Amino acid sequence: MTTLRPFTCDDMFRFNFVNLDPLTETYGLTFYLQYMAHWPEYFQLTEAPGGEIMGYIMGKAEGHGTNWHGHVTALSVAPDYRRLGLAAKLMSGLEEISEKKQAYFVDLFVRVSNTVAINMYKNLGYIIYRTVLEYYSGSPDEDAYDMRKALSRDVDKLSVVPLTHPVRPEDIE
Repeated sequence: MTTLRPFTCDDMFRFNFVNLDPLTETYGLTFYLQYMAHWPEYFQLTEAPGGEIMGYIMGKAEGHGTNWHGHVTALSVAPDYRRLGLAAKLMSGLEEISEKKQAYFVDLFVRVSNTVAINMYKNLGYIIYRTVLEYYSGSPDEDAYDMRKALSRDVDKLSVVPLTHPVRPEDIE
């Protein structure tokens, strides 16, 4: 049976296999530790019965006023465990935490070329809110979609009215 549990410091030495996907952003050790310290409830993983890490989600709560929201910083599932609904389970958990924190919406950034992820997020109720030009560094740089899903606090769904023009990373609040 798959277990959903908080990510711990010990897991830092066991989750590299999950991060081998070229579409998964990897960060420095201090970045992961900062998330564990500040937003531990938003840093969860799924574990197989044998103890293998199957996937994880890392996020945070941020913003002010009607921009108060949950943010998905990273979501990754190891190749051997894809198409089992684990990403949806991890996303649902982050959304529940954001609801408890009375957030208006959940957002995330995804490469415009990652059609598999974009379609998965759409199936989970996310919309493309805006395009962020050259968000991902590379050769060449790649644009991102800022995808959002309104939560129950946003009764009028104002947080998910799409913008008609792209923005640059420095213009993001």
